[in-house]
Amino acid sequence: MKKPKRHKKIKLKKPQLRWLKLWRKKTVEERVSDALSNVPRITTETLEDHREEVLASARKYIYPLKQPKRHIVRTSISIFVVVVIGFLAVCALFLYKFQNTSTFLYDITQAIPFPVAKVGNYWVSYNSYLFELRHDMHYYITQDHVDFSTKSGQAQLRHLKEQAMAIAVQANEVQQLANRYHVSVSNQMVSNQIKLVRSENRLGNSQDVFNAVLNEVYGWTEGDFKRELKQELLQQAVVAKLDTKAAAQAQTALAEINKGASFATVAAQFSDDASTKNNGGQYPVPITINDNNVSPVITAELFQLKPGQVSGIINTGSTLEILKVISVSTNGVTAAHIQINLQSIETYLKPLQTTERLRQYITI
Repeated sequence: MKKPKRHKKIKLKKPQLRWLKLWRKKTVEERVSDALSNVPRITTETLEDHREEVLASARKYIYPLKQPKRHIVRTSISIFVVVVIGFLAVCALFLYKFQNTSTFLYDITQAIPFPVAKVGNYWVSYNSYLFELRHDMHYYITQDHVDFSTKSGQAQLRHLKEQAMAIAVQANEVQQLANRYHVSVSNQMVSNQIKLVRSENRLGNSQDVFNAVLNEVYGWTEGDFKRELKQELLQQAVVAKLDTKAAAQAQTALAEINKGASFATVAAQFSDDASTKNNGGQYPVPITINDNNVSPVITAELFQLKPGQVSGIINTGSTLEILKVISVSTNGVTAAHIQINLQSIETYLKPLQTTERLRQYITI
């Protein structure tokens, strides 16, 4: 009898065993064990490695910011320069082509010295031109109700522009003479002049009224008024410095009075006031403290003198004066004066104007 065939025992290789194990369903304990075995151990080394891994992945985003500092500075400066040049170009376009007079551009010309003209080697600032033009325009708009968009208004505006340009150029020329002959006007001198005029109630009876009038009539602040006044005082100081003939004539007249000559005789001989010189120099009517027909410095001096007293030489800006009080009453001060006219500023500007060429950068 044949023996039955025995089946060969199949020996599985290791890879086959591995796949069989995977196919076999794992028990819960085996799955938990596997999960726990895959949990990384947290140590100082593993934390450092993880941190380095995170930073390494972020470096590709940070890298563009890590450009050389010189490159960043050059780029920033280039952008800034382009913006500034563009801004200046736009401002120049509105100033020189369109001749815009807006408050914004006026403020810009205060910060940036755009020139409107040149006298010899000296620039005339666009701001000085707009300063004169804008307050004239404000006056005609608010007080005379001029419409500058009309044909007649355009003609009026053209006249104001010519006038503003002439004043700005003249102020520049006066400054040249002041620099040449070392003449200056301090802020204190300006303040003293305002104080004098206000003491005679010529600029309103309060600071609020004064500011309101300036703003309403001229569109000025008090600082603008001081600027205008300083220009006038500088012009007067230059004339007083250069007109040595008038100064000598006034000194001679005062010396004659101090020697004993009658005021009336000296007035007839030296005074340039044709209406009073043959009447002993006497004013036609008594002078009051706020008399608008007489310079503030004259009224201030008259109300300090006693009857019979004679003043020194007083510079009103356009004349040199010697005063005498005759009597004082409730109606005012009866007084006489010797008036010696100063030369106009144009007398001293003409030589400068013939030698220094004027170039304007806008067409009016």
